[in-house]
Amino acid sequence: MADQFDYDVLVIGAGPGGYVAAIRAAQLGLKTACAESRETLGGTCLNVGCIPSKALLHASEYFEAAAGGKMAAMGIKVKPELDLATMQGQRVDAVKGLTGGVEFLFRKNKVDWLKGLATFKDAHSVEVAGKTVTAKNIVIATGSSVTPLPGVAVDNAKGVIVDSTGALELDKVPGHLVVIGGGVIGLELGSVWRRLGAKVTVVEYLDQILPGMDSDVRKEANKIFRKQGIEFRLETKVTGATVKGKKATLTLEPAAGGEAEKLEADVVLVAIGRRANTEGLGLDKIGLALNQRGQIETDHDFATKVPGVWAIGDVIPGPMLAHKAEDEGIAVAENIAGLTGIVNHDVIPSVVYTQPEIAGVGLTEEAAKAKGSVKVGKFPMLANSRAKTNHEPDGFVKVIADAETDRVLGVWIVASVAGTMIAQAAQAMEFGATSEDIAYTCHAHPTHSEAVKEAAMAVLGKPIHV
Repeated sequence: MADQFDYDVLVIGAGPGGYVAAIRAAQLGLKTACAESRETLGGTCLNVGCIPSKALLHASEYFEAAAGGKMAAMGIKVKPELDLATMQGQRVDAVKGLTGGVEFLFRKNKVDWLKGLATFKDAHSVEVAGKTVTAKNIVIATGSSVTPLPGVAVDNAKGVIVDSTGALELDKVPGHLVVIGGGVIGLELGSVWRRLGAKVTVVEYLDQILPGMDSDVRKEANKIFRKQGIEFRLETKVTGATVKGKKATLTLEPAAGGEAEKLEADVVLVAIGRRANTEGLGLDKIGLALNQRGQIETDHDFATKVPGVWAIGDVIPGPMLAHKAEDEGIAVAENIAGLTGIVNHDVIPSVVYTQPEIAGVGLTEEAAKAKGSVKVGKFPMLANSRAKTNHEPDGFVKVIADAETDRVLGVWIVASVAGTMIAQAAQAMEFGATSEDIAYTCHAHPTHSEAVKEAAMAVLGKPIHV
């Protein structure tokens, strides 16, 4: 590429989308740099999101299995003692190892890490730590941050009203944790602290948890989590909060209007969603406006309307998921290099890492029916031999197929390993599989994935084990 620039590609942001884009661009022979203001690479996902939350989820599952009788039922009798400091320490170690791994990959692939916040000067230059850097192509991959809730001020340092970052770093188990928001983040972190002994109340503005997911999944999740001890206050809004000492008092009102009430908590987790990180980029200097949701619009190749400026991940429309950003990072680098980088946004799986896990890909039954006639097959995990043997009876697999072509339109799973099982469904859909294709594919026995086969057989009206 042209020699008048410092770099062929400059990526702003080193989260899953940004660091993958930078590595792939370098692999393709492009001189590449990545600007990141955080002290470590990996963005929200590796530092304060996906990875540390999974470290606590996994550890808390072990604790509950030992304390709650599940292990005793298998003949393993123990009396666990919670060492929260050690549990938090292994979380920190996991983050350190993985963020250090990205730094190693940058060195291996000769990606320059520009340490600082990048701000546009024009379409081909940015300022980083007081220095001007130029690039033929600039990729915006700045991710997202927590959406604030008016009237409820987050202060992670005090540890009373916190966001997802603060909820990961609590130094003691709260007596009563109130989660504002019944989405993925709130349910995952709420489940961590419930397993460790907290009373957990989830306040959700809508009439059901997990917005956007299949209705059967939402109902099943509600039932399972209630059985686990989580209290739900649905169709309820939080209009204010006060903090006195180490306690918070929330003001709640019915979503449809009505009399207000108070709810006291030791810790309040604000988890109502995330918003694109575009502030401070200087987009006005390059004439790049945001859409109504504060996101950057791109074409199919991830190019913005400004030549030479591209965008991926949470700053553009679509689900705010690390794996979506990663795929877009690969695609944008390949497009810049003159190859063909494509992401099929119709086949992006989503996972909730509660216990059991919840996963889905493609259309919900409601969305599929809005497009035409469908066939649906369901199979309960209670009838799956591996799940039953493992004392994991909750959940089901649901396959939605086109009534005429039998092509799979969506798959939804509630199961202990749903996050792993959904990969088969995503790959099948990527290749245009029918439910019959899945039904006639031999699955190893005994595995949880046999439930996917049985659900596909149910679409055809011939499941075996129910």
